Amino acid sequence: MNTFRHVLVTPVHTTSYLETGPENGPVLVFVHGWPGLASTWRHQLGYFAARGYRVVAPDMRGYGDSTVHDDSAAYRQELVAADMLTLLDHLGRRRAVWIGHDWGSPTTWNLAAHFPERCVAVATLAVPFGTLERGWDGLLATVDRDRYPQDTNPYGQFDYMAYYESHAERAASVFESAPGNTVKVLFRRGNPAEHTRSAPRSAITREGGWFGGAPSAPDAPLSTTVLTERDFQELTVALARNGFGGPTGYYLNHEVNARYADAAPGGRVLRLPVLFVGAAYDQVADLRSPTALNAMRSTCPDLTEATVPAGHWLHMEAPHAVNEHIESWLTSQVSESRW
Repeated sequence: MNTFRHVLVTPVHTTSYLETGPENGPVLVFVHGWPGLASTWRHQLGYFAARGYRVVAPDMRGYGDSTVHDDSAAYRQELVAADMLTLLDHLGRRRAVWIGHDWGSPTTWNLAAHFPERCVAVATLAVPFGTLERGWDGLLATVDRDRYPQDTNPYGQFDYMAYYESHAERAASVFESAPGNTVKVLFRRGNPAEHTRSAPRSAITREGGWFGGAPSAPDAPLSTTVLTERDFQELTVALARNGFGGPTGYYLNHEVNARYADAAPGGRVLRLPVLFVGAAYDQVADLRSPTALNAMRSTCPDLTEATVPAGHWLHMEAPHAVNEHIESWLTSQVSESRW
């Protein structure tokens, strides 16, 4: 089935998005994270379109062919969620199933919490509810202090986020100096052996920045389990053109994001069908932490959980398993009467 690119232009923002599947089908919106593109959902687009869904994947603000805003405040979750509602209105639909990954996860969670009437159900990959959308408090509550003691690793595996807050321009310039290398280093398959060690991102500040303080990412082999050559080229071209200022901006709004999450009318409880698919070998969204899933399990009464033996990019590394979990949940837990 063909996939088409469309552009939605408003006075304040342009959203580029991919769409496929029958126009009258139930709508699934896939929301990518850092530093992705709509096309990183390619395994999901065709799969669900072939099953009768109208499948949409936007380039989020700061990425691809969508608007790149200069002000980091433009990447706060309230505005990102508003982009998604504007897109849904443009599609002529009242509700959709929202599926997020990485920074797409807090956007999905915020849509469910603030706008449940616009959500049939929600699913996220890698990032549980009650964590990233709640800023530092939500993140630090999940740190395994046996692995990352407070006195030596106050930010645990999320140290790289603290580094962004004090060195945002430096981090962006390092990523931008060799964008192809950056893509190859970031988009790696999960490694069970590495997963037993402390996450490299827990030492970014101590080591003087990304890649040990080097001016650019080192070269590395393409992880073909995750990326095809076409994937690699698309990501590299887009990030070279747009830079990393926008993507980095998502990390610079923890405080305002937490206030936004706290203001949700339903509080911290999601009363719609929820699916969480975790990545077993993700060193940052680390499910080995005894507290990683606590907030979600206590606040999502209609929760379905699954774990895939893959790394952070599970929807690209293990697409068949991820797709099957999503499809099973849609058919068994999401009632047709909700659409």
